[in-house]
Amino acid sequence: MTLHKTAADCAQELPGAELEHPFGDDWEVFKVRGKVFMLMTEVPGRPVVLLKSEPSEALALREHNSHITPGYHMNKKHWITLEDGDGVDESLVRELVTESYRLVVAHLPKAEQSVDPHTYADGTRASR
Repeated sequence: MTLHKTAADCAQELPGAELEHPFGDDWEVFKVRGKVFMLMTEVPGRPVVLLKSEPSEALALREHNSHITPGYHMNKKHWITLEDGDGVDESLVRELVTESYRLVVAHLPKAEQSVDPHTYADGTRASR
């Protein structure tokens, strides 16, 4: 598994997801209805993926995995940074990308929601 490929493949499968490069070629930014749900870069010197996360979930993820840290150049309460390492497998990457997408969709006006964020991909969530 390569972190960026797995995350990008998952993001591109999500309804309404679009890839942009608003910050130049060093940053891949995935949006749904113009709202960012994932960023990928190697700017900090290693491949990282930045994702939205519920604050309590973000805290739990950081406490249980040393390869998940507060969001790089993002709100540290609502964003996490994911990097390759022990415990970071394809399943976790896909789960976190999908959850980030759902969080963003949930805050869109109902008419703009590409999926029902409360039920979309419920089966992909691993229990913690």
